Amino acid sequence: MNHEFYWYWPMWWFPILMPLFWIIVIAVVLYLIFGRRSTRRPWEPGPGPAPESPLDILKKRYAKGEITRDEFEQMKRDILS
Repeated sequence: MNHEFYWYWPMWWFPILMPLFWIIVIAVVLYLIFGRRSTRRPWEPGPGPAPESPLDILKKRYAKGEITRDEFEQMKRDILS
């Protein structure tokens, strides 16, 4: 085959479109990784467990027996007021 064969119709567009195709593929991949408007990047850890509320901590202390019922009720009123 002659080297000029590749420049005849319809093969003349192949050397132009293949690099363009790969540039588009790479651009889409980079956009999916870096371009989305998000506060968290894909490699950063997600949100952790929610912090315990003061009432949850108070309930745990009462369940463990660290405080009496009267103390629990008084502290509960203080927290909720």
